[in-house]
Amino acid sequence: MPRGRAGARAPRSRLGLSRCRSSEIVLSPAILLSALLNGLLTGAVYALIALGLTLIYGVLHIINFAHGALLTAAMFAAYFAFKTFHLDPYVAVFLLTPAFFVLGYALQRFVIGPASHGDDRNMLLVTLGLAVIIENALLFEFRADTRTIELPYAFATINLGFTFLAVPRILGLVAAFVVAAVLWLMINLSDIGRAIRAVAKEKLGAQLVGVDVAHVYAVTFGLGTACIAVAACLLVPTYYVNPTAGNAFVLVAFTIVVLGGMGSIPGALIGGFVTGVVESLSGLFLGESLGQIGIFLTFIFVLLVRPRGLFGAGA
Repeated sequence: MPRGRAGARAPRSRLGLSRCRSSEIVLSPAILLSALLNGLLTGAVYALIALGLTLIYGVLHIINFAHGALLTAAMFAAYFAFKTFHLDPYVAVFLLTPAFFVLGYALQRFVIGPASHGDDRNMLLVTLGLAVIIENALLFEFRADTRTIELPYAFATINLGFTFLAVPRILGLVAAFVVAAVLWLMINLSDIGRAIRAVAKEKLGAQLVGVDVAHVYAVTFGLGTACIAVAACLLVPTYYVNPTAGNAFVLVAFTIVVLGGMGSIPGALIGGFVTGVVESLSGLFLGESLGQIGIFLTFIFVLLVRPRGLFGAGA
C-alpha cells in the first residue's frame, strides 16, 4: 500500500496517534476507519478468488486443490500478455476470462472427470496432482524468479483526507461486486444456472430428467477458473508473479469459503470482506506480519459457534 512520501513527518493530529506514558499507542477513529476501508478493499480480491472456489464446491462437492496453481498460471498469462503484447491487465481480463473458462471446462471434462471415475475422493487427488504438475511446470519453465510489471496507475491513490485508498484496489472492489452479481444472475435466471442448481441439489434426479451432468460439472469448473482469471488480472499490476504466488491467496480463500458457507456465493463475497477487515485490524494491533492470525482465530470461532458458516443454511 502507498504510504505517502518517505521521510515526511506528519503532525500528531494528522497522524492520529498519541503516546501514553506506558508507551502504548492509542489509535484515533481516523486510523481505525482507514484500516477498515483498506481491509474491505483487500477483502474484495480475496472474495473474487473464493467465489470460484465456492462455486466449484457447491456443485462438484470437492475442494479444488488446483485453484492456487491455476491462479498462478493466470497471473503469468496476464504478465506475459503485458510483456509480449503490451496489453494492459485490465484489458487482458476480457481475453483471459473466456480463455480460462475454456481451460477449466477442458480440465474437468477431459482430465478430472474421466480420471476420477465419479468418485469424490479421486477428484480431490486428481486436482492435487494437477496443482503439483502446474506449479512444477511453471517452475521448470520460468524458474523461481520474481517478476513484476510497471504501470503508471499501479500506485495511484485517492486522498480522502484521513487516508489514501489505492485505485487498483478500488477497481478490485467494483470487480468483486460485478462478478458476484453476474454469477448470481446466471445461476438464478439462466437455463444453465437452473441445471447447475439441479445437479448441486440432486445429481441423480437431474440425470433422470435429461440434464447432462458431465457438461454441468465442466461448466461449473470453467466458471470457477474464469473467476480466478479476473482476480489474477487485478493482482498483477500491484503484486509479484512467481510459480508459487497463487498459494498466498488460496489458503485465505479456503478459509473464506468455510467462513461464508460452503457453496454460497453471497457467503464468499461477505466472507471475503470480513476476512479483509479482520486481517487489516489484526495487522494494525499486532503488526503487519501477524495480520493473518486474526483471520484464523475468527475462522475457529465461527466453526465453534456456527459450523456451517455464515450462510451455510443456503449453501
